[in-house]
Amino acid sequence: MDGRGEVGRVLSDPAAASVTVDGLLIYRDLAARWYRLLDPVEDHREEAACYEAALVRAASFAPTTLLELGAGAGHNAFYLKRRFRCTLTDRSTEMLALSRALNLDCEHFQADMRSLRLGTMFDVVFVHDAVMYITSEEDLRAVAETAFVHTRPGGAALFAPDCVKETFSESTNLITGEQGNRALRCIEWTWDPDSQDETSTVEYVFVLREDGTTTVHHDRHIEGLFPRSTWMRTLEGAGYSVEPTACEEDGRRFEVFLCRRHGLAEPLPTNR
Repeated sequence: MDGRGEVGRVLSDPAAASVTVDGLLIYRDLAARWYRLLDPVEDHREEAACYEAALVRAASFAPTTLLELGAGAGHNAFYLKRRFRCTLTDRSTEMLALSRALNLDCEHFQADMRSLRLGTMFDVVFVHDAVMYITSEEDLRAVAETAFVHTRPGGAALFAPDCVKETFSESTNLITGEQGNRALRCIEWTWDPDSQDETSTVEYVFVLREDGTTTVHHDRHIEGLFPRSTWMRTLEGAGYSVEPTACEEDGRRFEVFLCRRHGLAEPLPTNR
């Protein structure tokens, strides 16, 4: 979907109005021009400080290296790199390009968090809300294993999903952004079509204006929605000891999973 033409035509075309999980518009077609208006770097300062403090507290030594799985545009890394030497990974070519532009001093790899094997360990591993796109327990176990094999013994990992099933609630947000001749308005509607399964849906409607021309885009994201017990079982099953804790952003408290790795290091395979 390119969103061009009459607004009615765009929104009434079923093929244009739905996007698969592997073709998310905001991480692909719209990323280069619009992502930083949707999600400004400075909005991550407070939460990044919370993540940093938790990881430093959990490690049994002073950590200096960090691996982020699903780093996206690198907005958290922009702050975390002041404390850690960061290695950043993501599946999206477009999002990695944004991160490289912002974080020239960080190493980047295009990779899937379920299967990445870099052949080295890091003092801490960070998995932010990209983990929400993991929609099966099998894939969640794969992500946990990836994090674990890259975590140095005595080190820590932090998993920060947007919510767990027990804390989920339907919500609607209006997001705005403006820069020069460009302006963005976004309706973000999070809902759960089936409370018996382990996924939720986020509908995004983007209204984009540039040089007086307005286009409308609909983007549907399917996200994982796992109970707290599934998170605990999965992370402990990977080998971590797990401490559910809380971080805060803009007065909102949200649950994260702080993980510690104990034991001896093992050789790692490589698939860079």
